[in-house]
Amino acid sequence: MLTVLSFLGFTFLVAFFSWYKLRKENLKSRDGYFLGGRSLTGGIIAGSMILTNISTEHLIGMNGSAYKNGMIIIAWEVTSAIALVIAALYFLPIYLKMGLATIPQYLAYRYDETTKTLVSILLMLSFVFTLLPIVLYTGAINLESLFTISEVFRVSQSQGIWISVLAIGGIGSVYAIFGGLKAVAYSDTLNAIGLVVGGLAVPFFALWEIGDGNLGLGITKVYEAVPEKFYVIGSKDSVLPFSTLFTGLMINQLYFWGMNQTIIQRALGAKNMAEAQKGLLYTGIFKILIPLIIVLPGVIAFYYFGEDYFGEQDMIYPILVKKVLPAGLIGFFAAVVLGAVLSTFNSVLNSASTIFSLDIYKKVIRPSSSELQLVRVGKFVSLILAITSILIAPMVANAPEGLYQLMQQLNGIFFIPIASVLLAGFFWPKISAAGAKAGLVVGMSFYLATTFILQLDIHFVHVWGIEFLLNLLVMYLVSLKYPSKKMVQFTSGPLSLQSWRYAKPLSILLCVVTVLIYWFLGR
Repeated sequence: MLTVLSFLGFTFLVAFFSWYKLRKENLKSRDGYFLGGRSLTGGIIAGSMILTNISTEHLIGMNGSAYKNGMIIIAWEVTSAIALVIAALYFLPIYLKMGLATIPQYLAYRYDETTKTLVSILLMLSFVFTLLPIVLYTGAINLESLFTISEVFRVSQSQGIWISVLAIGGIGSVYAIFGGLKAVAYSDTLNAIGLVVGGLAVPFFALWEIGDGNLGLGITKVYEAVPEKFYVIGSKDSVLPFSTLFTGLMINQLYFWGMNQTIIQRALGAKNMAEAQKGLLYTGIFKILIPLIIVLPGVIAFYYFGEDYFGEQDMIYPILVKKVLPAGLIGFFAAVVLGAVLSTFNSVLNSASTIFSLDIYKKVIRPSSSELQLVRVGKFVSLILAITSILIAPMVANAPEGLYQLMQQLNGIFFIPIASVLLAGFFWPKISAAGAKAGLVVGMSFYLATTFILQLDIHFVHVWGIEFLLNLLVMYLVSLKYPSKKMVQFTSGPLSLQSWRYAKPLSILLCVVTVLIYWFLGR
């Protein structure tokens, strides 16, 4: 009973807080619904970005991978800080100066409308076939494990997971459809606090138990029992070789934190440049600390259970939670998990509806549509995407290398081609619209062929790096044959572009700390 009460209490607190903050907001205008009225501050942006990023595919997927592979997987997290620094100092000034509402809008200015529409469609496909189903399924696994939904409804475990998928999808849709970006951002902020408290509680209680009331002794015991799990330099045949940091990994990180609509939309909704930079750099601090929540528990789980769950690594985190947390905290933690799932789910729905309404419907289908019509279309698209992802969610079960690894492999289909086109647009003025389209087609074809058809004996992150270089070469050669015919002229946006005074010092600090982590744990 205490577990259920704590779950319901925190869940309703988040809902009430979001309603209270939004009760006087204008959600019928384009900026009001899709960009939070361009009024978001640094703390709200950071809380929403980290909750949009960290969901059950991290809590379950990364802890499951850490349980099996050790701390080498922190590369996915700590290198994000460097990408956030680049995004804050270089990409943001471009976006905010142009007053962008979506990243594809940049492609229309830089290349042409066709390139923008192609990328918009690819992003919609990536949302509905990769991210949303995996987020829903991992969330359902956690709720089934913590509350045994199947026993409550007296159904099979697979049916219990289906019920959880439907519940999460339904609740998440309500946030995204009726509240827009601001509802997502406010609920994310409160859930972010819950994630930090609840997430840290898991290793805290585990190490407290292992060390008989002494946290330092607890971590020492775990390290002495499994020192190899703390080593962060992945070998050539590991799940994430260290060499990937210098090939495709940083390209992926730059895309995800600096060009991904789901993430960067929070910064596009900032009240000014300084607040946007604060949001990204605060997120960088979170990303350096977040392995304490999404990696360390997996290593602790190996201390407890050894190789007992290697065949079902994505179940290990819920098992650990039930083992170490007091009953009253399990309900609170389940609410935090639900919040993390809802955050990512409703954030992606909001971004997808923004892209469809502004970049496809307004530009291609009905150019004369009013702002109110755009908002209505956005809500309808969110509903359709939610239903589709709910139907796809159970199909991602039993990924051989774990759900997080599966998500990253699938993301490569879309992220790297789009990243190469955007980066070429930023740094290479001679790349034309024809070159950009060729890069998209060749990049996707190459990755699909090498990863899912030929199955080369090369790590898929290295394939990302090869694909990126191939894309640049193709874009350059095609641009020589079909050069750009227009001079790119960017309009000025509505926001203050004064940089945050501490942006560069904090950026340097984040980069130094990232290097020190590898130096300290890689010796």
